[in-house]
Amino acid sequence: MNLFFEESGDFKVGSMMSQAGEAYQVEMASGKRTKVKIKDVLLQYEKPSPTDLMEQAKAVAADIDLDFLWEVAGEEEFGFAELGAEYFGHAPLPAEAAGLILSLHSAPIYFYKKGRGRYKAAPEQSLRAAQAGIEKKKQQALVQAAYVEELKANKLPASMQNMVMQLLFKPDKNSIEYKALEAACNELHTNPQRLMLAAGGIASPKALHMAKFLFENFPRGAGFPDVPVPVPPTKLPLANVQAFSIDDVTTTEIDDAFSVTKLDDGNVRIGIHIAAPGLGIQPDDAVDKMARARMSTVYMPGDKITMLPDSIVEAFTLAEGKTCPALSLYATLNPADWSVLATETRAEMVPIANNLRHNDLDDLVNEETLASGEGDYPHKESLGLIWQWAQVLEAARMVKREGFGLKPEQNNRVDFNFYVEDDVVTVSRRKRGAPLDKIVAELMIFANSTWGKLMHDHGVPGIYRSQGQGVGGWAAKMQVRMLTHAAPHQGLGVDQYAWSTSPLRRYTDLVNQWQILACAEHGVTAPLVAHFKHKDANLFAIVSQFDAAYAAYGDHQSNMERYWCLRWLGQQEVRQVEAVVLKDEVLRLVDIPLIIRLPGMPQVARGAQVKLDILRWDEVDLTIEARILEIPTTDAVAADAELDYEDEEAPEEAVDAPEVAVEAAAEAPAAE
Repeated sequence: MNLFFEESGDFKVGSMMSQAGEAYQVEMASGKRTKVKIKDVLLQYEKPSPTDLMEQAKAVAADIDLDFLWEVAGEEEFGFAELGAEYFGHAPLPAEAAGLILSLHSAPIYFYKKGRGRYKAAPEQSLRAAQAGIEKKKQQALVQAAYVEELKANKLPASMQNMVMQLLFKPDKNSIEYKALEAACNELHTNPQRLMLAAGGIASPKALHMAKFLFENFPRGAGFPDVPVPVPPTKLPLANVQAFSIDDVTTTEIDDAFSVTKLDDGNVRIGIHIAAPGLGIQPDDAVDKMARARMSTVYMPGDKITMLPDSIVEAFTLAEGKTCPALSLYATLNPADWSVLATETRAEMVPIANNLRHNDLDDLVNEETLASGEGDYPHKESLGLIWQWAQVLEAARMVKREGFGLKPEQNNRVDFNFYVEDDVVTVSRRKRGAPLDKIVAELMIFANSTWGKLMHDHGVPGIYRSQGQGVGGWAAKMQVRMLTHAAPHQGLGVDQYAWSTSPLRRYTDLVNQWQILACAEHGVTAPLVAHFKHKDANLFAIVSQFDAAYAAYGDHQSNMERYWCLRWLGQQEVRQVEAVVLKDEVLRLVDIPLIIRLPGMPQVARGAQVKLDILRWDEVDLTIEARILEIPTTDAVAADAELDYEDEEAPEEAVDAPEVAVEAAAEAPAAE
């Protein structure tokens, strides 16, 4: 006796060996034996053999006209044997019955299964809808196949041209466009990004990196809505100073400026003047909402996406020749030891005499010329006095750092400036701690610390950056955290630190400026009038939102700097380069800030300078391959070796100007 039975949704045949209760012992054509429940057996027959029956059944199933079979079936539930008698005109033979079962089972849109060997014909409306769906899928498959062929020929199908970003970064994986892209990539052994570059969907690797960042962070585009330019109060007092700023030549958002006044009693008053958009922008107005949506200016070599529109930046930037609204911090100093005798904060109109640029002054203003008095440059005397104070401020911070149990800051690092013009990149080195850098950095740290204390003393919350060594938790790892109350920043060597000096390009600074203005204008009643109160949920939300946005912006800046480093290699046509060993298998090129990891490289002292052979690099993946050509025979350390390098190091600020880089350096993890 042979059996045709169903097992796990499949149909099989075999010879019955024996029966035990509710099951048969069956031998398959392969010789394998299995147990088959009686309820799963659909046919019992003598001839033909199991193998022949299955072959004949498949032939019968192939000849069955499903549309005619559906018409014959009627509307009532039926068994396969009943339908077989109607369809074949006689009681079906074993091969016919098995073929009918295979046909019924393989046509679920025609027949619904109701039990073992029992079915019901689908309603006509459902059948026609299912057939239409199948036909649609067939047509889509043809369209998809055509898309695949176009993509394989490096041609972008017309239907994909307006959805390139969606396909690359947030695809609908059920769409035929994505399926075609995926299929073409599989056949070409590539990935969607490279295929889009080859097909012209993306113009260049640079455009790819920018597009990804904009898609994820500026899905509606980086443009600004049309908003009115805020107007600051007109009755602010006029400061009796001639202020000047120190910035990189590319800086347009000039946040800070300085002034020096010699007092009749022999003391010196140094003014730190910060652009004051907080005097015009009001919390929750249209401009505030726009700035809060961005949280910060995004910097990258050769480009930036500003937090505020150009029209608003121009209204508040401390531009040369203008008298600008500013939040000023005045420090009265004793020049004998540069001790701070008093500080005062006030909102006022400040005349800006000059916008000094690093590119013009770096060769003229250095430690030697400041000490000797040589050279001729604008505000020479004022810069000399500020330089003396900056050195005292730095020394005091180092003492404070030691009190926190930290080593002095490293000054042997090198900063790099990127300049991009017509897609050609220039990278210049700047040794960290140059006088102009230090002047700006130290006075910004002083202002941020002083204003942080001002808010704390007045009982007004602000946004602080804190870092400390504690027992367990984040503090043990010396990570910087943002808080809404004053706490030490051990890496900087200050008791509190509230970002307040860049309100044109950082939303946290704008928030703090509102709070500082409340303190300066209302004194002890500031907690009553300050926009943000203690435990304000909105302030906590700003901190969280800023952290997320700033991390994303920092990653993008790092990626674009790495991209331009790779472009520099190609433009300079260099293949053999010098590199400094930073840590274990991590190196940095001497001429550009390109980090390379060489797994398995020989043990070399940190700070040693080696020669590398650049094998290849990839501007899409931002990867590079190299090998060591020469290793020094001594353990000499390069003069600018970054011996305090840490993995996953990231700057504290996205910067577009050297002076901010120095402030950032003080906060960088390696200095912490």
